[in-house]
Amino acid sequence: MEMVTLGRTGITVCKNGFGALPIQRIEKADAVRLARRAYEAGIRFFDTARFYTDSEEKLGEAFEGMREKVYIATKTAAEDAAGFWRDLEISLGNLKTDYIDLYQFHNPSFCPKPGDGTGLYEAMLEAKAQGKIRHIGITNHRLAVAEEAVASGLYETLQFPFCYLASERDIALAEKCREAGMGFIAMKALSGGLITNSAAAYAFQAQYPYVLPIWGVQRAHELEEFISYIDNPPVMTDEIRAVIEKDRAELAGEFCRGCGYCMPCPVGIEINNCARMSLMLRRAPSEAQLTPEMQEKMKKIEDCLHCGKCREKCPYGLDTPALLEKNYEDYKRVLKGEVRVQ
Repeated sequence: MEMVTLGRTGITVCKNGFGALPIQRIEKADAVRLARRAYEAGIRFFDTARFYTDSEEKLGEAFEGMREKVYIATKTAAEDAAGFWRDLEISLGNLKTDYIDLYQFHNPSFCPKPGDGTGLYEAMLEAKAQGKIRHIGITNHRLAVAEEAVASGLYETLQFPFCYLASERDIALAEKCREAGMGFIAMKALSGGLITNSAAAYAFQAQYPYVLPIWGVQRAHELEEFISYIDNPPVMTDEIRAVIEKDRAELAGEFCRGCGYCMPCPVGIEINNCARMSLMLRRAPSEAQLTPEMQEKMKKIEDCLHCGKCREKCPYGLDTPALLEKNYEDYKRVLKGEVRVQ
């Protein structure tokens, strides 16, 4: 079993973290069963957020009575101290616990620091002094903010998108964390579903022994796939390198990662799925993307106000309205049979 220690936190777990964002989409009983199965298999790190609707509640029920046997990380998107304390108390209640192992600022547009006027970092320190949190972390999708967080020396962990589509600068960021004694948590290890070869995804992560990937799962068969890697971890081979090189060529350039920070849309467009529809059609069985329900969601693109709000909020600087329009035109061609997909 491959183990990872998150920097100076001392948190040491197997190289499979459980990303609990997807379990907000399934019934509570199924989510509880999934989390407990992960625990039984040896997974000990569970990551959630106040932002993920009822995800915290589901983990709270899953680990009630055995809290000390797992590490739970959650997040706050609060913009001031009052919001911080409100989020923290709600999270503690949802998780049925009196402490959180790792509390993280959730994708802030800046790097919270003491004296910045928000009171956020001061609240973190006070919560830690009170024993309500044990370690302080930050998550982000913006390289500049992530790099500033590492340089600040204020954080014990960084959670950042990291997969085999990573740029040299992304890889350098992970190395900077290692050098600074910070834990590095890899989110979007499957690039929001665009990476479909989990063995290749795992083999890439295995090259970085200090990186803890969190895999977002919502189905039993997905979890079992990653559980199988605990005792039989995939390693980099020529065959896997070929898969990675092919994917990097197909996904090079600008594409929607599906992070959802552009949401909600004023007219209800499901941007985080619609803006990457062309890729989903070509990288997964297309039937699931061509249902009447999905056709209705794509048709909502016609209602776009071109207000630019999604463009302003995109952490990757994408021209989201243009991306939506491009994906919709492609989608209509596929529906008409003018373009063939798998």
